[in-house]
Amino acid sequence: MKLLRSLTAGLAGAVALNILHETVRHLRPADAPRMDLLGERGLRQMLAKADAPQPDDQQAYALTLAGDVLSNGLYYSFVGSGKHSLRRGLLLGVAAGVGGLVLPGPLGLGQAPSNRTPQTQAMTVAWYTIGGLVAGVVAQALRKRP
Repeated sequence: MKLLRSLTAGLAGAVALNILHETVRHLRPADAPRMDLLGERGLRQMLAKADAPQPDDQQAYALTLAGDVLSNGLYYSFVGSGKHSLRRGLLLGVAAGVGGLVLPGPLGLGQAPSNRTPQTQAMTVAWYTIGGLVAGVVAQALRKRP
């Protein structure tokens, strides 16, 4: 049961993160982090290395979005279901946000989608932190249920 609670909390954090990313991407296209572009670049690189056919833009977007929700959901599930889940959510979120700033360049995905402006950098860290906090809050709420 604890595993199910952790996975549910992780999924909630991932969904919140993606809703936030997508909403702000449409409202503030000049500054919003474009983690979707980083995901699509990563997907295309992996497919190219496997000599697999490349999806069209819509398919790549859908696959990337599904991959984001799945991978972030699993990542945020590390908040667990204990009494310190909120603190773990905060730390996991900050770590993911900082990773979103420093890892794309060395991974060959480009830096502009998450490092374009100081506002973009701040939003990148903030959005992942919010996702972690949502996961922590949901974990605490599920812990209190009988």
